[in-house]
Amino acid sequence: MNKFFAIILLFTLPLWGAAQDSLPVKITPSFERTGPEEVTVVLKLDIKPGVKVFGLAKDSAAQLFSSFVFDSTAEKLRSGKPLQSSNLKKETNPELGEVEFFQDSAVWKQQLKISSGDSAFLKGTATLLYQNGESFEPVEVPFRINITSDVAVTSGVANTNEQPARSLIWIFLSAFGGGLLALLTPCVYSMIPVTVSFFTKRSKSRAEGIRNAFYYSVSIVVIFTLIGFLVTLIFGPAALNNLATNWIANIVFFAIFLIFGISFLGAFEITLPASWSTRADSRASTGSFWGIFFMALTLVIVSFSCTGPIIGNLLVLASKGSYYGPLVGMFGFSLALALPFALFAFFPSKLNLLGKAGGWLNSVKVTLGFLELALALKFLSNADLARNWRILDREVFLSLWIVIFLLLGLYLLGKLRFHHDDDLPKNDFGHPYLTVTRLFFAIGAFTFMVYMVPGLWGAPLKGLSAFLPPMGTQDFNSAKSQAMAAGGSSSNNGALPHPQKYYEVMKKNEPDVVVNNGLVTYFEYEEALEVAKKTGKPLMLDFTGINCINCRKMEGQVWSDPRVMQKLKDEFIIASLFVDVHHGVDLPPAQQYYSEALKKQVETLGDRNTDIAVTRFGANTQPYYFFLDGSEKRLIQEGYGYDPDVDKFLRHLDAAIAEFKKRK
Repeated sequence: MNKFFAIILLFTLPLWGAAQDSLPVKITPSFERTGPEEVTVVLKLDIKPGVKVFGLAKDSAAQLFSSFVFDSTAEKLRSGKPLQSSNLKKETNPELGEVEFFQDSAVWKQQLKISSGDSAFLKGTATLLYQNGESFEPVEVPFRINITSDVAVTSGVANTNEQPARSLIWIFLSAFGGGLLALLTPCVYSMIPVTVSFFTKRSKSRAEGIRNAFYYSVSIVVIFTLIGFLVTLIFGPAALNNLATNWIANIVFFAIFLIFGISFLGAFEITLPASWSTRADSRASTGSFWGIFFMALTLVIVSFSCTGPIIGNLLVLASKGSYYGPLVGMFGFSLALALPFALFAFFPSKLNLLGKAGGWLNSVKVTLGFLELALALKFLSNADLARNWRILDREVFLSLWIVIFLLLGLYLLGKLRFHHDDDLPKNDFGHPYLTVTRLFFAIGAFTFMVYMVPGLWGAPLKGLSAFLPPMGTQDFNSAKSQAMAAGGSSSNNGALPHPQKYYEVMKKNEPDVVVNNGLVTYFEYEEALEVAKKTGKPLMLDFTGINCINCRKMEGQVWSDPRVMQKLKDEFIIASLFVDVHHGVDLPPAQQYYSEALKKQVETLGDRNTDIAVTRFGANTQPYYFFLDGSEKRLIQEGYGYDPDVDKFLRHLDAAIAEFKKRK
């Protein structure tokens, strides 16, 4: 019996596969701008030989005809009747009379009212009636088309915002600071006088020593920039950003930073294979430029245990800089790292300014170890939010950070010791004493710890809002409780319909400023649009992300301003469209589709929000704000990206409100 079914399956599978490819026509959609307020959608039909596709109906008396429709939104935008190409043929059927049909190819057109500044992603279905031989059959062929605005788009980001350039400058400066920090680690700091002395003493002249030190510094820059180039080449412009928001990648980052943090505290030493440094060191004895290059490579390998964590942080930071992020970041890092080798080669007499590489370097390393543990928790929090595990909610996260910085303060005061720590210096009376520098760093650690304590009861902690889990994960929030006890907000925003779609899953992601001010936000585009139409208010689209640091900065620094918050509550319907939510927010099967822009199947709420941002607004960065009227037309052509200028954001809101009132 099993063999019988196997034989049946063997014969039916090819037939089933052939049926999937047996559609009589292939439809290729496109569009052309035919006026400042008009777009013509063009459907090109490629018809198989021997097949006759009946033309579009010219009047209600037609008995055999084809048709095509758009989704409900686009149907409202139709302007006039659909048009068809002139290669329409006619023949007389004995039973049906005269019929019109196409063979080989056809072109159908439909005008839509879409202004030059607007974009839209349209879906439709062509219902074709065709004749193949003696049989008459209908078939439905779906199609999709992305109508873009006339605003130029570069690298997926609207060119009306200067965020990419600003981000690269920020990445360079942050990376340069990371390079300066790496200089203070024991692995690098102790190498500066040794290496500079080598060039100055072994060179035949001062000019040759300076030249060799210059080669050495340039080699460091080339090596690290090459690492950035390889990262870009391997991962591409968007892959690193996807990694930064992927829960598995964040778990890996958490493990790496945890291991490095424990290592910095002295539990063990992380080194690359000894054969690598030995091989590089053997090449460094050649005396040529390549010999100096391999000396620089030896420094990179030997110092990996100290520079690795900083580079890891840098690569995560550089993931926001598109193709050039890793390149710019590594260049800034290596430039700071190479700078002292070049400067001290020019002025060797200044080497005595470095001071002794004593136990203070180990204190720097241990301090970095505590910071690595704190950063590791941030990556674990990202994964926790993405998967909705709820193991690292806001108060748990804060408790761990408070303990870490308390221990750091105690360590800097000399109250906590590790086995590889030197004794504190002694004064003239033989008693250990605390340097003023350590005291000030200890004060900083304790101050930061005290600052975080009120957050356990719901304080917004605006300075940390970009790093903390959202307020929606907090079990107890005294600020929210007091607002509810006082009767809640008197704003009109409080009278809005309660969000329904995806609310139970997404409410934990609401930022502090939203929770503490009673601002109503919606998590699904269509639901927010429907509320905007019913209330007669403009719609504000907030493209955001769970792990978006700049989004939290905008909310904490701009939205929290009383003037901004009042306008948001009184004048707008807000849709918070998270682009990085994928767990527990699957779209219903009927709403899933393939996105040409994303080159993937849209299956989750995050995928759909990303597709909306890219296809309709030409933007793929967060935060990004767009303002629409009830017919989904932009109130202001330009979107608003990350810019924490409160007055500028207020002017943008006022312009959207004024344009909305003018259109009423």
